[in-house]
Amino acid sequence: MLSRSSGRSLLSHLWSSVTGRVLSIDVSQPTVVDRIQRLQRLETVVYTMDKVVTGAKENPIFPDFLAGDRLLMLVHGEVVAGIDFSGLKPGDVRLVGKEVHLHLPSAQVFSARLDSAKTRVYSRQTGLLVPTDPNLETEVRQEAERELQAVALADGILQTAQQNAASAITSLLQGLGFEKIEFE
Repeated sequence: MLSRSSGRSLLSHLWSSVTGRVLSIDVSQPTVVDRIQRLQRLETVVYTMDKVVTGAKENPIFPDFLAGDRLLMLVHGEVVAGIDFSGLKPGDVRLVGKEVHLHLPSAQVFSARLDSAKTRVYSRQTGLLVPTDPNLETEVRQEAERELQAVALADGILQTAQQNAASAITSLLQGLGFEKIEFE
Protein backbone atom coordinates (compact mmCIF):
# COMPACT_ATOMS: atom_id res chain seq x y z
CA MET A 1 0.00 0.00 0.00
CA LEU A 2 1.36 3.41 -0.95
CA SER A 3 1.64 6.08 1.69
CA ARG A 4 0.43 9.61 1.07
CA SER A 5 3.99 11.00 0.74
CA SER A 6 5.09 8.29 -1.70
CA GLY A 7 1.93 8.99 -3.70
CA ARG A 8 2.87 12.66 -3.90
CA SER A 9 6.41 11.68 -4.88
CA LEU A 10 5.09 9.42 -7.63
CA LEU A 11 2.68 12.13 -8.83
CA SER A 12 5.50 14.71 -8.73
CA HIS A 13 7.77 12.39 -10.73
CA LEU A 14 4.99 11.72 -13.25
CA TRP A 15 4.23 15.44 -13.60
CA SER A 16 7.92 16.19 -14.11
CA SER A 17 8.04 13.57 -16.87
CA VAL A 18 5.01 15.09 -18.61
CA THR A 19 6.10 18.74 -18.35
CA GLY A 20 9.79 18.11 -18.81
CA ARG A 21 10.67 20.17 -15.75
CA VAL A 22 12.95 18.65 -13.17
CA LEU A 23 13.84 20.01 -9.73
CA SER A 24 17.57 20.36 -9.36
CA ILE A 25 19.60 21.95 -6.60
CA ASP A 26 23.02 23.31 -7.52
CA VAL A 27 25.54 22.16 -4.92
CA SER A 28 28.68 23.13 -6.77
CA GLN A 29 31.58 24.65 -4.86
CA PRO A 30 30.88 28.27 -5.93
CA THR A 31 27.23 27.89 -4.91
CA VAL A 32 28.13 26.49 -1.48
CA VAL A 33 30.63 29.32 -0.92
CA ASP A 34 27.97 31.85 -1.99
CA ARG A 35 25.35 30.38 0.37
CA ILE A 36 27.75 30.54 3.32
CA GLN A 37 28.92 34.07 2.41
CA ARG A 38 25.30 35.25 2.36
CA LEU A 39 25.21 34.65 6.09
CA GLN A 40 27.62 37.60 6.41
CA ARG A 41 27.97 38.00 10.17
CA LEU A 42 26.43 35.01 11.85
CA GLU A 43 25.72 36.08 15.44
CA THR A 44 25.70 32.88 17.46
CA VAL A 45 25.98 34.01 21.10
CA VAL A 46 24.51 36.88 23.11
CA TYR A 47 26.04 37.11 26.59
CA THR A 48 23.95 39.20 28.99
CA MET A 49 25.17 40.39 32.37
CA ASP A 50 24.38 42.69 35.30
CA LYS A 51 27.32 44.21 37.16
CA VAL A 52 28.08 46.81 39.80
CA VAL A 53 30.76 49.27 38.66
CA THR A 54 32.35 52.09 40.62
CA GLY A 55 34.34 55.13 39.60
CA ALA A 56 36.02 57.85 41.60
CA LYS A 57 38.00 61.07 41.21
CA GLU A 58 40.13 61.67 44.28
CA ASN A 59 42.30 64.53 45.44
CA PRO A 60 45.68 63.60 46.97
CA ILE A 61 45.52 66.47 49.47
CA PHE A 62 41.91 66.77 50.60
CA PRO A 63 39.68 63.98 51.89
CA ASP A 64 36.85 62.64 49.72
CA PHE A 65 34.07 64.41 51.60
CA LEU A 66 35.67 67.73 50.57
CA ALA A 67 37.18 67.13 47.11
CA GLY A 68 36.15 63.65 45.95
CA ASP A 69 33.63 62.50 43.40
CA ARG A 70 32.31 58.91 43.59
CA LEU A 71 29.85 57.04 41.43
CA LEU A 72 28.27 53.61 41.96
CA MET A 73 26.43 52.26 38.94
CA LEU A 74 24.36 49.14 38.28
CA VAL A 75 24.92 48.24 34.64
CA HIS A 76 23.14 45.81 32.36
CA GLY A 77 24.85 44.93 29.12
CA GLU A 78 25.39 42.36 26.44
CA VAL A 79 28.22 41.02 24.37
CA VAL A 80 27.47 39.59 20.92
CA ALA A 81 29.86 37.14 19.26
CA GLY A 82 29.84 35.02 16.14
CA ILE A 83 31.55 34.34 12.84
CA ASP A 84 32.14 36.79 9.97
CA PHE A 85 31.76 34.89 6.68
CA SER A 86 32.20 37.89 4.38
CA GLY A 87 35.88 37.03 3.88
CA LEU A 88 35.28 33.35 3.06
CA LYS A 89 37.32 32.36 0.00
CA PRO A 90 36.61 29.57 -2.50
CA GLY A 91 39.71 27.76 -1.20
CA ASP A 92 38.09 27.53 2.24
CA VAL A 93 35.47 25.08 0.94
CA ARG A 94 36.30 21.71 -0.62
CA LEU A 95 33.63 19.38 -1.97
CA VAL A 96 34.18 15.66 -2.41
CA GLY A 97 30.94 14.01 -3.50
CA LYS A 98 28.50 14.37 -0.62
CA GLU A 99 31.26 15.61 1.73
CA VAL A 100 32.18 19.20 2.57
CA HIS A 101 35.48 20.23 4.12
CA LEU A 102 35.21 23.78 5.41
CA HIS A 103 37.75 26.10 6.98
CA LEU A 104 35.54 27.92 9.49
CA PRO A 105 36.75 31.46 10.29
CA SER A 106 37.55 32.17 13.94
CA ALA A 107 34.82 33.51 16.19
CA GLN A 108 35.02 37.15 17.21
CA VAL A 109 33.25 39.64 19.43
CA PHE A 110 30.97 41.83 17.30
CA SER A 111 29.82 44.22 20.02
CA ALA A 112 29.81 44.92 23.73
CA ARG A 113 27.26 47.47 24.82
CA LEU A 114 25.32 48.65 27.82
CA ASP A 115 21.55 48.79 27.84
CA SER A 116 20.86 52.40 28.86
CA ALA A 117 17.25 51.62 29.79
CA LYS A 118 18.39 49.08 32.41
CA THR A 119 21.57 50.83 33.58
CA ARG A 120 21.19 53.08 36.62
CA VAL A 121 23.35 55.32 38.75
CA TYR A 122 22.84 53.86 42.20
CA SER A 123 24.82 56.39 44.20
CA ARG A 124 26.73 59.61 43.54
CA GLN A 125 28.76 61.42 46.21
CA THR A 126 30.46 64.71 45.42
CA GLY A 127 32.73 66.61 47.81
CA LEU A 128 31.70 69.94 49.30
CA LEU A 129 34.43 71.96 47.55
CA VAL A 130 34.20 70.56 43.99
CA PRO A 131 31.53 70.46 41.29
CA THR A 132 30.21 67.17 39.90
CA ASP A 133 32.53 65.87 37.17
CA PRO A 134 30.37 65.54 34.03
CA ASN A 135 32.79 63.01 32.47
CA LEU A 136 32.84 60.55 35.37
CA GLU A 137 29.66 58.72 34.36
CA THR A 138 30.87 58.39 30.74
CA GLU A 139 34.21 57.00 31.93
CA VAL A 140 32.49 54.51 34.24
CA ARG A 141 30.19 53.36 31.40
CA GLN A 142 33.18 52.85 29.09
CA GLU A 143 35.01 50.87 31.76
CA ALA A 144 31.88 48.79 32.36
CA GLU A 145 31.76 47.85 28.65
CA ARG A 146 35.43 46.81 28.75
CA GLU A 147 34.83 44.74 31.90
CA LEU A 148 31.72 43.15 30.40
CA GLN A 149 33.69 42.07 27.33
CA ALA A 150 36.57 40.77 29.47
CA VAL A 151 34.20 38.67 31.61
CA ALA A 152 32.48 37.28 28.51
CA LEU A 153 35.84 36.32 27.00
CA ALA A 154 36.96 34.70 30.27
CA ASP A 155 33.70 32.70 30.36
CA GLY A 156 34.40 31.26 26.89
CA ILE A 157 32.07 33.25 24.65
CA LEU A 158 34.33 32.71 21.62
CA GLN A 159 34.39 28.92 22.02
CA THR A 160 30.61 28.84 22.36
CA ALA A 161 30.23 31.10 19.31
CA GLN A 162 32.49 28.77 17.30
CA GLN A 163 30.52 25.67 18.33
CA ASN A 164 27.16 27.31 17.61
CA ALA A 165 28.36 28.50 14.19
CA ALA A 166 29.54 24.98 13.33
CA SER A 167 26.09 23.64 14.24
CA ALA A 168 24.33 26.28 12.13
CA ILE A 169 26.57 25.65 9.11
CA THR A 170 26.13 21.89 9.51
CA SER A 171 22.34 22.34 9.35
CA LEU A 172 22.63 24.59 6.28
CA LEU A 173 24.87 22.16 4.43
CA GLN A 174 22.76 19.15 5.37
CA GLY A 175 19.77 21.04 3.96
CA LEU A 176 21.68 21.29 0.68
CA GLY A 177 22.02 17.50 0.65
CA PHE A 178 25.52 16.96 2.01
CA GLU A 179 25.95 13.95 4.27
CA LYS A 180 29.34 14.61 5.87
CA ILE A 181 30.61 18.02 7.00
CA GLU A 182 34.11 18.41 8.38
CA PHE A 183 35.57 21.60 9.83
CA GLU A 184 39.25 22.35 9.55
